[in-house]
Amino acid sequence: MIKILLADDQAILADGLKSVLESCPDLKVVGIAKNGFEAVDLAGKLSPDVVLMDIRMPDMNGVIATREIKRLSPTIKVLVLTTFDDSDYILNAINNGASGYLLKDTSASALIDAIKNAYAGDTILPAKIAKRIADAALVVSNDREIKLKRAFGFSDREVEIALMLLEGFTNKQIASALKLTDGTARNYISAIYEKTQSDNRLSAVEKMKALVK
Repeated sequence: MIKILLADDQAILADGLKSVLESCPDLKVVGIAKNGFEAVDLAGKLSPDVVLMDIRMPDMNGVIATREIKRLSPTIKVLVLTTFDDSDYILNAINNGASGYLLKDTSASALIDAIKNAYAGDTILPAKIAKRIADAALVVSNDREIKLKRAFGFSDREVEIALMLLEGFTNKQIASALKLTDGTARNYISAIYEKTQSDNRLSAVEKMKALVK
C-alpha cells in the first residue's frame, strides 16, 4: 500500500484527486494539506510515501514545501502538480528534490501509474513540458556558447547539453527534452567530462561555471 499526502489549496480538486487515487487498491490518501506549511507539517506527522504537491499555493508554494519535506524526510517522494505555464517553477522543484511533475490535465490512469513509478524511484517528466524547460534553459548569450566551444572544443550539441547541465538537468531529463536515447545522452555527457578533464558531473559543472560566470 502506497501512502499519499495531497497538497492543494483547492478543496474540490483535492477531493477529486482523493477519489481517483483511492479507486486503486494499492493507493491510500492519508491526508490533505491546504498550503505548503500544512504539507510540511503533515509529511512529518503522517510519513507518506509520496506527496502530490500543487506548485502554486498560499503561504508557502510547492517549491519551498518540496525543499523542506526533502530536507526533513529525504525518503519521501514528491510529485509536483503543474500547469503548462509553470515552467519557471518546475526546474526549481526538481533541483529541490522533486521526483518529477505531472500536468493537471493528466488522465486518472496516468496519474496512478506516475505515483507508482515515482514510489519505485523513477523520474516523472512529461515530454511536452521538458522541451519547453529545455528551451528556456537555453536562452543564454552567444558569449557563453562561444566560451565553452573555445575552451573545451565542444560540438554544438555538446554545448547545448553543457548548458543544460549548468541548469541542473539530470541525464534522463536531458534525453527526454532533446529526444535522445538515454545511452546517447550519456555518451554526450561522457564526452563533456573528457573534454573538461573531469571525473564526474560536479567537477565538470564547476569548471564550466568558472568559465561562463
